[in-house]
Amino acid sequence: MQIIQKYVIQEVLKTFAIVLTVSVVIYLVVDFFEKIDNFFEAGVPMSQALSFFVLRIPLIVSQVAPVGVLMAVLIVLGLMARSNELLALQSGGISKLYLLIPLQIIGLVFSLFVFFLAQILVPITMAQANRIWEVKVHKRVSTFKQKDIWIKGPNAIYHISYFNPGDETISGMTMNFFDDDFNLARRIDAKRGVYRKGKWFFRDCVEQIRLKNGTYDIRYPDRCNAKIDLVPEDLKKVVKQSDEMSMHELSDYIQKIKHEGYDPTPYQVDWHAKLAFPAVCLVMTVLGSAIALRNPKQEGIAMGIAYGIGISFCYWIIHAFCLSLGHSGLLPPFVAAWTANIIFAIPGIAFLL
Repeated sequence: MQIIQKYVIQEVLKTFAIVLTVSVVIYLVVDFFEKIDNFFEAGVPMSQALSFFVLRIPLIVSQVAPVGVLMAVLIVLGLMARSNELLALQSGGISKLYLLIPLQIIGLVFSLFVFFLAQILVPITMAQANRIWEVKVHKRVSTFKQKDIWIKGPNAIYHISYFNPGDETISGMTMNFFDDDFNLARRIDAKRGVYRKGKWFFRDCVEQIRLKNGTYDIRYPDRCNAKIDLVPEDLKKVVKQSDEMSMHELSDYIQKIKHEGYDPTPYQVDWHAKLAFPAVCLVMTVLGSAIALRNPKQEGIAMGIAYGIGISFCYWIIHAFCLSLGHSGLLPPFVAAWTANIIFAIPGIAFLL
């Protein structure tokens, strides 16, 4: 590798480190002031509160790394244009392709870095952080897994065989209601439950009601409803999240869901997203270098930051929107995960060509 290419790589890495550090610090400060009141109200020791924020750092790094790469490329090339370094290199016979090679190497390396970070470290740290938040702060006594979920409520215990976060439905629901002496007063078994307009509606039910003489009245209604203090948002927090699983774990879980006859679409979308999101580092490198080299004005740091924030904001909106469509089943999992990357890669490649 030539001296000029090494110089470009060093400048991009230094700028990336600064942008990443500033972004992570801002993210943590905002997150800290947003959540610290919850820790104080729950009586959680400061050591555990700080552990919660420290455990979130790997996830934050993996999320802001593409932004850092994009802004680093834009800022470095912008400064080189401002100091006429690009003009001097082109006058000396150095082509733009020569400068693109180290930039794309950086993008590929950071894509691999984010991928392995999300596969190895993020699942472990996020699982611990989520447990602190749910158990210590919200005092939820429950299991944290995808299937066979047990939740204890006021005078009730719920068991859910499977929860689909995409369409907010549950399968294999058992509700046990107890009296003040903790005697079973009512039990409802339902094959399927749907949350609509603030209520749960169940189908294919078996309802058992304890009578005064100690026997049970058994009914078999096709539809029934029960007033329970449980909403889909609670289940989304209790269920083990996709970011707590590696691709291998998520793939095994998808196969189990298929085998048991449940809909694995939301988890298939998340599986593809685990591949698509790290690749955005390479996409942002292509797009950033294409913008900077196609219009090498003396814009410097300010315009580099402006371009970086604007492009990153648009990417997040499109990516989140496509994932939500995929979770709802309106887009195939592969399309939902990769659409945003394709949309931003096309103009980058076109500009370079």
